[in-house]
Amino acid sequence: MGSLSDNGGGRPGDGGSPDGLPGLPAEWGVIVVPDDLSELSDEVTAIQAELRRSHGNTRWQRFADRPGMRVLRRLGSASLRAPVLIISMAILVTIASLFASAWPQPARSPATQRTANTTDEGPGTLPALELIGTDGQTVPLRGQLPAVILLTDGCECTQLIADTTAAVRPDITVVTVVAKAPSTTAVQVPPTNTTPQAQGKTVRALRDPTGELRSGLGLGAEDGTAAALLVNHEGDIVRKVPRTASVKDFQPDLARL
Repeated sequence: MGSLSDNGGGRPGDGGSPDGLPGLPAEWGVIVVPDDLSELSDEVTAIQAELRRSHGNTRWQRFADRPGMRVLRRLGSASLRAPVLIISMAILVTIASLFASAWPQPARSPATQRTANTTDEGPGTLPALELIGTDGQTVPLRGQLPAVILLTDGCECTQLIADTTAAVRPDITVVTVVAKAPSTTAVQVPPTNTTPQAQGKTVRALRDPTGELRSGLGLGAEDGTAAALLVNHEGDIVRKVPRTASVKDFQPDLARL
């Protein structure tokens, strides 16, 4: 073992290290050793990571860890995000639609089959037609409102007209409409003891030679029964009965006129 130098542990006279080791390179500059060595933890961590990368990685890993390759990896990752997001959304929408189609729907009530006596309700407006009166003069149909209009072609409707006249209020006009000439129509005048004039009611017999009222409202062809329209004073059809032979089919709705 070597002995301590005779200069009291100071730097040797030739400028070498006091312990006989070579000095630090001059290009390193001044090295300052901190009092608290924990301040060097960041440098230690960086050096250890560099050593692990240089010794533990394979050749391919070192190639992939180059700065240029890292940039390419980031670009590739960014370019894949949008397609992955689109595919994910498409899968979610498909699953949601499958659940919606498989979810039990509320039962629907079956549609009511219409018969010959079915009453049609719904909004509608009486067309502004001018029909022909018994004196041959034109009569505005909307000028008779409020009214119960009975289309009586091919119908033995004497009793229906009389019962309707008796059921309406005095301010409601009962209008009978036929397409044929009065001389050939089957509509008869009500008996004398039930004439509308005696009851303070008004009955107008009009003719529609072109059948526009029946066809325009979709009432169908004549079949031996009458068709009834209940129209308020504003011209709104509050009830349409395509086929009727009795005032009972629409009597509850007369109060709506």
